[in-house]
Amino acid sequence: MDTTQLLLTVVLTVTTILLVVIGIQLILVLRELRVALKRINGIIDAFEKVGGSVEHGFAELTGFFAGAKSLFSIIDILRRKKNGKK
Repeated sequence: MDTTQLLLTVVLTVTTILLVVIGIQLILVLRELRVALKRINGIIDAFEKVGGSVEHGFAELTGFFAGAKSLFSIIDILRRKKNGKK
């Protein structure tokens, strides 16, 4: 074998080994990224559930205050009628 062929074979072998190592590392990084994205998706889903619960609670609270306002309006009307008769 000529020195040029030997050098070319060594360089190609080293390059192939490096590319295989880089490929394996890339696969491992992509797996880690996939796991992280699944966790983030779970956290986002939990926040959506909490947001829906808060929205539902806020709607109930608004309904309660609307009912209380109606009750106070009725009491005020009855008080005016009672004061008007006396």
